[in-house]
Amino acid sequence: MRVGLIQLTASDDPLANTETTLRMMRDAAAQGAEFVATPEVTNCLSSSRAHQENVLRHEGDDETLRALRSEAKTLGVWLSIGSLALKTNDADGRFANRSFLIGPDSEIAARYDKIHMFDVTVSETESYRESAGYRPGEEAVVAKTPWTTVGLSICYDLRFAYLYRALAQAGAEVLLVPAAFSAITGKAHWEVLLRARAIETGCFVIAAGQTGKGSGTGALRETHGHSMVIAPWGEVLVDAGTACGVTVVDLNIDEVSKARGRIAALTHDRAFTGP
Repeated sequence: MRVGLIQLTASDDPLANTETTLRMMRDAAAQGAEFVATPEVTNCLSSSRAHQENVLRHEGDDETLRALRSEAKTLGVWLSIGSLALKTNDADGRFANRSFLIGPDSEIAARYDKIHMFDVTVSETESYRESAGYRPGEEAVVAKTPWTTVGLSICYDLRFAYLYRALAQAGAEVLLVPAAFSAITGKAHWEVLLRARAIETGCFVIAAGQTGKGSGTGALRETHGHSMVIAPWGEVLVDAGTACGVTVVDLNIDEVSKARGRIAALTHDRAFTGP
């Protein structure tokens, strides 16, 4: 399974971001990638709700989704669209942060709405309230590919180990963790959390990330970059650093059964009482 990681510095302009992503998809396919992964909010990174209301679309009308699905078919690749910011029909007007798995026939194989909202105060000058603009999802999702079963997640989900355990116990051997991780928390926690999720589950972890600070309206978040692929035993197979671009890596899915055979922790759950 040859994976192409796309690392972006998205702006608040969906059209420009789409063109960049299409170009990188072609680059990944030219390097032999069969499975391409993009970051969280591939279409638009903005903290301005007014701007988002103006440029975002519902799923059925989203130009980025349409273009990326078409390109996946043209290139004959599987595509993980890390997530798109999309309008919903919710009465309170909140958006969805939705991940898509697209097959080489351009069909949507799976959808996942981010469950855990990034409502944090990183420092006196940096805080986020994702739930003010986005409504959380409620359903964990796994999906089959020709190589294996994958489990979907997005960014802040990474801090909730029980989600990944559930995905692995439902059959996932590859975990997708697209992100727009903040620079401060990324430096402290990104790699160690990715490695922990891989080790705990015996899964490969594919984590395509946003990098740097994009251009546009609202307060612009500095994102961490360092898109990574982690092996089931916890080794870092790829670290893309902080530059935009494509990184390609080959995965041997047999490594999942080897790691789980050495430490079969997924089968050792026990009921307990307390605390």
